[in-house]
Amino acid sequence: MTMPNEDTAMTRALRGLEHDDASVRLRTAMAVGSAPDARLVGRLVELCATEPDFSVREMLTWAITRHPRELTVPRLVDELRSERTRARSQALHTLSKTGDRRAWPAITRVLLTDPDDEVARTAWRAAVVLVPEGEEPGLADVLAGQLGRGGRETRLSLSRALIDLGAPAGPALYAAAAHPEPRVREHALATEELRRDPDAGFDLAIEEAKRRVALGAYGQEG
Repeated sequence: MTMPNEDTAMTRALRGLEHDDASVRLRTAMAVGSAPDARLVGRLVELCATEPDFSVREMLTWAITRHPRELTVPRLVDELRSERTRARSQALHTLSKTGDRRAWPAITRVLLTDPDDEVARTAWRAAVVLVPEGEEPGLADVLAGQLGRGGRETRLSLSRALIDLGAPAGPALYAAAAHPEPRVREHALATEELRRDPDAGFDLAIEEAKRRVALGAYGQEG
C-alpha cells in the first residue's frame, strides 16, 4: 500500500526532474539516486532521451544505476529500439555503467554500425564493457569494419575501443592494415601503434600511419 507521503515525494521528484532550471533537475536526480524509488525508473530512462544538459544526463544515468538491474536493464534495452538517436546513445551509455552482461545480446551489429556517429561511438564503448568471454574476436571484426569512419573524435573512439578489447583485436587490425582503402589502413596502423605505445598520441600516430601507407610500409618500419 502506498502511503500519502510517498505519493507526495514522488510528485515532488517528478516535478523537480522536469523543472525548467537545470540545477534543480540536477539536484533532484541526485536525490532520486540517493533514495531509489522503483516507480521512477521508467521516467528516468525517458528523461535521459530528452534532457539537454550533459551534467543532468550523467546524474540521471547515475540515478538509474542505483536501482535494481532487474528493473533498469530491460527498460534500457527497450530504449535501444527508439528512433531517437539520443535515446539510443544514452541507453547504451547507461547499460555500460550497469556492467550487466545480460544486455549483451541487445548490442547488435545494427547499433555498432549505426549511421549516427554518437550512437555508434557509445555502442563501441558499451560493447567492450559488456562482451562475454569468447565473443571478443567477433566483436573485434565488427569494430574493425568501422575503421576509417568519421572525423577525429569518432576515429579516436574506435581506436580506444579496439585497444580496450585487448589481444583479440590484433588479428582484425592486422587484416585491416592491408585494406584497399588508404584511410582504413591508416586508421588500423595508427591504432596498432597506440596499442604498442599508449603515450604516442593519436594525431602523431595517424601522421606516422599516413607516411607508412604512402611508402607502402604496412608490415615494416618505413
